[in-house]
Amino acid sequence: MREALAEARALLADFPVVDGHNDLPWALRQHAGYDLDRLDVAADQTGRLHTDLPRLRSGGVGAQFWSVYVRSDMAGDDAVSATLEQIDCVDRLLARHPADLAPALTADDMEAARAAGRIASLKGAEGGHSINNSLATLRALYTLGVRYMTLTHNDNIAWADSATDEPGVGGLSAFGREVVREMNRLGMLVDLSHVAATTMRDALDTSEAPVIFSHSSARAVCDHPRNIPDDVLERLPANGGVAMATFVPKFVLPAAVEWTHRADENMRAHGLHHLDTSAQAMAVHAAFEESHPRPTATAATVADHLDHMREVAGIAHVGIGGDFDGTAFTPSDLADVAGYPNLIAELLTRRWSRADIARLTWQNAVRVLRDAESVARAATRPPSLATLASLDD
Repeated sequence: MREALAEARALLADFPVVDGHNDLPWALRQHAGYDLDRLDVAADQTGRLHTDLPRLRSGGVGAQFWSVYVRSDMAGDDAVSATLEQIDCVDRLLARHPADLAPALTADDMEAARAAGRIASLKGAEGGHSINNSLATLRALYTLGVRYMTLTHNDNIAWADSATDEPGVGGLSAFGREVVREMNRLGMLVDLSHVAATTMRDALDTSEAPVIFSHSSARAVCDHPRNIPDDVLERLPANGGVAMATFVPKFVLPAAVEWTHRADENMRAHGLHHLDTSAQAMAVHAAFEESHPRPTATAATVADHLDHMREVAGIAHVGIGGDFDGTAFTPSDLADVAGYPNLIAELLTRRWSRADIARLTWQNAVRVLRDAESVARAATRPPSLATLASLDD
């Protein structure tokens, strides 16, 4: 494994990781109220965050989609305002660290950042509640640099069903399909992580551009509704999309699923949100884990998903989306953003070729954004003025 790790680091120097989803902006909101002096990611923040600049460099990260997530229990204009605050956080982060982080809006920007030795930094909105049923707001987010939107988070919205809620509209409503078409027109990637399988299928039926799953794994390997069924993976070659495997143990390790249900119930019993990563919440987690040992995922667990996803969808349609700083727990050898070489080394021991890994880490993600840009350039329809009421009532 030592030789494989050395080979992995050398490979990442040429084809660094494009990670589809990192929740650092929300962690900065929770831990420091967006005060970048109080929590400076130029310094090692081990023990407080999964992400900082030294560990991004050590992990071989060449591009990052920073999630401008807001919780799905935020609604209406409150959700829009919080999303704007998240965008502002990312913009200030990039302005503060220009030698390391390069703002990126296009695939060409990603390549230019790699050539300059900087980490291409893109934004992804997590949850359609962020646009408050407004296509004008969607366009405004695109203008502010958002290059994907996850259609839902953990709860249904008026026009799309979530994987972790009861069926509402049965997938995408008419307005939901119009959201997808408007995203295609803009060149904003349609992200199908978190959505119900019915929503995945409706989006694939509607989208003229490749879709992504910014942080989802294989349902056949771990039967969790957040993961991707095989029939959906099988459609990615025709669509051109990319499924980016997540590292979250409760989504990748079957033994962790039931344990997580009990841990989440314990959090709610203490009046805390199950996604809370504050010091108080982590103390509650730690106390629960002491009396209920946690099943531990590893890089091999994630590799099992990638093996399956490659087999079903093909090597051109897989990627990586760790979800660091958006989860309380991580695999033992993927503890933070410095851990990517461990995953690549594991894949090398499974006889993934250098060309396969180059596609996984860099080429597929850059290609899918470039393809979405091409669809947008060819679009002739004007900006949509449709409303939820006009299409769904």
